[in-house]
Amino acid sequence: MSSSAELLTDVDRLLASGVAPPWDDLLAALLTHFDCVVGTVHVLQDDRVLHLTADRGLPPPVRDKVAMVPIGKGMAGIAAERREPVQVCNLQTDDSGVVRPGAKLTQMEGSIAIPMLDGDRLTGVLGVAKPVAYDFTDEESATLMAVGAKAAAALAS
Repeated sequence: MSSSAELLTDVDRLLASGVAPPWDDLLAALLTHFDCVVGTVHVLQDDRVLHLTADRGLPPPVRDKVAMVPIGKGMAGIAAERREPVQVCNLQTDDSGVVRPGAKLTQMEGSIAIPMLDGDRLTGVLGVAKPVAYDFTDEESATLMAVGAKAAAALAS
């Protein structure tokens, strides 16, 4: 696994490479760095709904369920509403009310959703998940938040 600094340098390079953020490449870098197998990017559109813009490893039935996520619903929607990371150690057994029933179809366990913030402006949500129970550390959350900020700034430009 690369260091957080190396990941952030890679993200800077990826986001500087074109007009539109290269979401697939960004997800690939995140999945490799955090040893995850599922990743998503939801971008906030003018309708104030999060739209699935890119994904890696998401089963088609789940993709259909998360194509559009209202603010405040599911992990991505709650991360957007709270403007802070939302995570669960095990999607399969979570009973907090954060995890929507369709999320269990991913067969993932450890999962985190991070708001993409350009200052106070919400532009979307990044999510990654592992097939094993896992609590993301404060450092990992901070690194993901930094990636989210870089992605948000790229969207704003």
